[in-house]
Amino acid sequence: MLEFDNRALRELPIDASSANRIRQVFGACFSRVRPTPVKAPRTLSVAREVAELLELDPALLSSPELAEVFSGNRLLPGMDPVSACYGGHQFGNWAGQLGDGRAITLGEVTNRRGEHWEVQLKGAGPTPYSRRADGRAVMRSSVREFLCSEAMHHLGVPTTRALCLVGTGEDVIRDLLYDGNPRPEPGAIVCRVAPSFLRFGNFELLANRNEIEVLRKLADYVIINYFPELGAPSQAAYLAWFSEVCRRTARLLADWMAVGFVHGVMNTDNMSVLGLTIDYGPYGFLDAFDPNFTPNITDRAGRRYRYGTQPRVAHWNLACFANALLPLVGDVEGLEAALNGYAEAFRSAHERRMADKLGLLRFDDTELTPTGAARVTDTALVGELFDVLGATETDWTIFFRKLSNVGCNTGPGPEALEDAYYDAESVPREARQRLATWLERYRARVREDGTADEERKRRMDLVNPKYLLRNYVAQLAIERAELGDASVVNELLEVLRHPFDEQPEKARFAEKRPDWAKNRPGCSMLSCSS
Repeated sequence: MLEFDNRALRELPIDASSANRIRQVFGACFSRVRPTPVKAPRTLSVAREVAELLELDPALLSSPELAEVFSGNRLLPGMDPVSACYGGHQFGNWAGQLGDGRAITLGEVTNRRGEHWEVQLKGAGPTPYSRRADGRAVMRSSVREFLCSEAMHHLGVPTTRALCLVGTGEDVIRDLLYDGNPRPEPGAIVCRVAPSFLRFGNFELLANRNEIEVLRKLADYVIINYFPELGAPSQAAYLAWFSEVCRRTARLLADWMAVGFVHGVMNTDNMSVLGLTIDYGPYGFLDAFDPNFTPNITDRAGRRYRYGTQPRVAHWNLACFANALLPLVGDVEGLEAALNGYAEAFRSAHERRMADKLGLLRFDDTELTPTGAARVTDTALVGELFDVLGATETDWTIFFRKLSNVGCNTGPGPEALEDAYYDAESVPREARQRLATWLERYRARVREDGTADEERKRRMDLVNPKYLLRNYVAQLAIERAELGDASVVNELLEVLRHPFDEQPEKARFAEKRPDWAKNRPGCSMLSCSS
């Protein structure tokens, strides 16, 4: 069975009250709270790799006991359930205390490799931080979080993980579009797993309340347990830690941008201090390339969290985090220097990812060739590509996957990219000519590297996925799961384990967004109503 070592509860302050009612919690990092039992828990899907991380008994995975435990109906020895206290900036405004309104951590599991994994239920009932909500989650959001947590991991993007998806046998009332039409929906619970779910907001709330000693204890705990290479906690270590968080966040954002991922709700309470993708709410992957795309219906007016602004929003969030750490660091200039390092770290990581996506050996911005002739810099090459993609409805994922088929000496040209257009017949001649011109520049750039087409294709296909959890694909799984049929969820889980493989028998999951999904709720725009 699972081995628990709940070190966070040993080392950090816990709420003195055990009352599970909505309230402000002061001077504490966690509140103890028990999950609320559900009527008829049923395991719908299990991610075997995560079960192996936790060293779960394989016999448990197919037993009714799994659903009992990971719905919260039964607590195992060593479990000590808590919800975390934190605040955050939401859509640019300070929101005060937020906290785990429907997430309950069962405990920290240790495995034989000495790893600590926090095991958390999302949708397990109310907590002191639930505000006006019921602490539950619906099937649609639970399916999306379960699948995307694992999909992102297999894409190579740092992320929290998901162990299992459990149906509750109970309905939850939700207003999907916030239009005054609530309806019952099937409920579900996701078991999430991560080294830690601590976020910028944990520190922001303590600093905002001037609870400096608790702030210091939390920072010391993080450095000792997750950043031991920085040495003993000190002002210098706090600053070095912030610098590392900036670097990790920069690399994470570069990963998001490369695969076309849009988080949808990049509030500071949804930013991990470990540089992980955390809290899968109204997220989406780009279909047609559009820098203004946001999947969040709440964000559709201002589009604060649209695809093209994500790197800038992360910088803003880091500035809020820096303000929270200022009482510990006491060095404004040092924090500013570390924050300024984010931009360089993002630029470097983004250039590396774009070079890889284009099959280039490196990103090269020199303006002259070795013979002194003028050349198009890689920054200009990428910028022109984005302009070309944005001029027509062109699928981001399919374009890059098909680009590896273009011959840079002989072989296919623009015709290899036809499948990336959403309506190839309506693409203007000027747009086609512009793409052809870009392709000639691209071919010339590849020839500078001297890379053979076969080798370039091999490398490009290792970084440009064929399979993503597109919103319409997730919706297909959701609709079946809401009827009690998890077959599509499990089929997708297997497909998304191998996003870079061709998998010809599963090619339907790699197709462009169909017309029926273009403006359909759950496919084009999503809400936080889950």
